Amino acid sequence: MRIFGKFGVVLLLIVAFSFSKDKIKSPEVTVAELKKHISYLASDELKGRKTGTEGDSLAAEYIRKELKEDGLVPLSDQGFQSFRVTDKIITGPANSLMLNGESLKLDVDFAPFAFSENASFNGEVVFAGYGFEINEDSLKWSDYAGIDVKGKIVMILRADPEIEKNMSPFMKYSRDRDKVLQAKDMGAVAVLLVSGKVFDPEDKFEPLAKGDQSVGLPAFRISRKIADLILEPKKLNIDDLEKKLNEQRKPDSFTTGVSVSGHSDVVQTTVPTRNVVMILPGSDQVLKNEYVVLGAHFDHLGMGGPGSGSRVPDTVAVHYGADDNASGVGMMLELAEKLAANPKSHKRSIVVIAFSGEEMGLLGSKNYVENPGIELKMVDAMINLDMVGRLTDSTRLQIGGVGTAEPFRKIIYNSCDTTKMKLALSDEGYGPSDHASFYGKDIPVLFLTSGAHLDYHTTADTWKKINYEGIVKISDVTYRIISDLANSDTKLIFKEAGPKLASGRGLTRRKGVTLGIMPDFAGNVKNGLRADLITPGRPAAIGGMKKGDIITSINGKPVNNIQDYMFRMGQLKHGETISVEVLRNGKKEVLLIQL
Repeated sequence: MRIFGKFGVVLLLIVAFSFSKDKIKSPEVTVAELKKHISYLASDELKGRKTGTEGDSLAAEYIRKELKEDGLVPLSDQGFQSFRVTDKIITGPANSLMLNGESLKLDVDFAPFAFSENASFNGEVVFAGYGFEINEDSLKWSDYAGIDVKGKIVMILRADPEIEKNMSPFMKYSRDRDKVLQAKDMGAVAVLLVSGKVFDPEDKFEPLAKGDQSVGLPAFRISRKIADLILEPKKLNIDDLEKKLNEQRKPDSFTTGVSVSGHSDVVQTTVPTRNVVMILPGSDQVLKNEYVVLGAHFDHLGMGGPGSGSRVPDTVAVHYGADDNASGVGMMLELAEKLAANPKSHKRSIVVIAFSGEEMGLLGSKNYVENPGIELKMVDAMINLDMVGRLTDSTRLQIGGVGTAEPFRKIIYNSCDTTKMKLALSDEGYGPSDHASFYGKDIPVLFLTSGAHLDYHTTADTWKKINYEGIVKISDVTYRIISDLANSDTKLIFKEAGPKLASGRGLTRRKGVTLGIMPDFAGNVKNGLRADLITPGRPAAIGGMKKGDIITSINGKPVNNIQDYMFRMGQLKHGETISVEVLRNGKKEVLLIQL
């Protein structure tokens, strides 16, 4: 067949390439396109897409490029919404601790906690046992009874006297930060925490952990060697004191007669990241000014390791995050392409958002709802796709948020053939993913997922394990739901369904009294805690608290952040009447609330 020559070969290659490209790029949701998106996002090249890394940035570029090719346009700033997140917390150069005229060694003798306030201090050291101030019917323990710590430095044992027990009434009082805040309430100017031998035989310093906000005074971890030097004039040591407290189960607090001075210096480093925000304008001249939001997060755990959220924290390797959440992003891209190819599918405009920072606490979606670029009151609904890649014949498509708008249940059943796909519906609008940020703003939400599995947050969550045909099935249902929402002549009316706090974020540890609010988990407000949602019929609502109120104190004690709030609430009892000071529209209000 030499008749074709070189020109013929080139022509055949062009034809073949064009056919291949047309086969991959289809207005329908296809296995081939899903595999293309997910295999790239969950590739070695992107190294787990940790927020603020190169892989995170490459993922954002890819998502924007795909959406742009499909005809979506940037909502603002070329389709990106930039913000910064805390990358790590490190010890600064100004840390110091002086004892008996000698400078102690950082990271050997002492180290600041991540929640330590950057400030200088000096004064006499008072030993206050475990730092408890407990007054329950079944448990009473006051390490501050009979001693005055005002203007002094308090030395406290870490943990509690029942560390060997999995369940203990002391557990809710044993957190380092809570003990420091208690000491602050008693008038201390700084706190030194030390690990007893029973609690920590090796006496090793942990790395500074992200998440905790400043407690408002310097707080150092010190070694047992240094603690023993402070106790030496009293002919005491930490091991004996820990043993005595654990065995006798009663306080033993005293002044040491020894003074120390120092300075705390904790530095938070931040890195840039960005959401991808694109819009597909609606076809109706009136309804195009209303919106349906379609979202999915694209960040994951990077290379894993301690503190990353990995379920195998000792393994430092690419955590691919194919199901969590390259699957949701891939499905979102395919749905956007299909909606763009079918103008009649959406009278309302469709805002498509890929969120970063979800694994760090819904940071991307929290940032978006605070800076939306559109009027949030014009958003009809938000649909969140997170982990949609493991649907099987024996599992169900889980849809949360069904109770946040009256028509949702009917719309879902009209969109799904339940003889071919099993459904598991739940009403709650709050949950451990980005839809929670929208629910907190009174927006109806739907959260679609195929559920968790053993590969979740491990290195085994790879693109080859994704059920692509299953995503196609979920996409068909979701497309019909979006079309119904985007074409309805009637705007949805938001209904409260929850809130229900997410597990695994350190906020359900205490079981006790609650106000009945959904707090601002992202800490958008400084020097206070905003109530993003008030549950009808619960103490806060009955006591007159309103959505958006900023709690600044409880019973006269300051609340500067979520950790302060949880500590304050942990000290209260059922039936108690408390005073809660709030800022409402810039004015101070004092509410009396019965728990």
